Amino acid sequence: QTQLEESGGGLVQPGGSLRLSCAASGFTFSTYCMGWFRQAPGMEREGVAAITTGGDSTYYADSVKGRFTISRDNAKNTLYLQMSSLKPEDTAMYSCTTFWASSPRTPCETMFRSRAFDYWGRGTQVTVSS
Repeated sequence: QTQLEESGGGLVQPGGSLRLSCAASGFTFSTYCMGWFRQAPGMEREGVAAITTGGDSTYYADSVKGRFTISRDNAKNTLYLQMSSLKPEDTAMYSCTTFWASSPRTPCETMFRSRAFDYWGRGTQVTVSS
């Protein structure tokens, strides 16, 4: 079955950096648009970033654009999120996710912007605080 396991979270000072990883198994990782979302207590899930199957295109929320970079290694079935210039408002549980679509031709960006999260892991906590 589909399994996603995130790691790399922690406590970091404002302006610091973290690299999150997501190990995927149970499905053909290289054929899926993948992404990250975050959720802070009392808040809705926010799509953070997404990446196409081959990694040639990436998409970001306006709140993280220019600070976060999503990437993938299909040979290792692993998704990454490099986070830099972190702010206290980035504090949240971060989860990697697959997306749901009614058609296999649905663009990755469409699935990301519509927050069509399908399967996700337990998440890794990121806390930005001095």
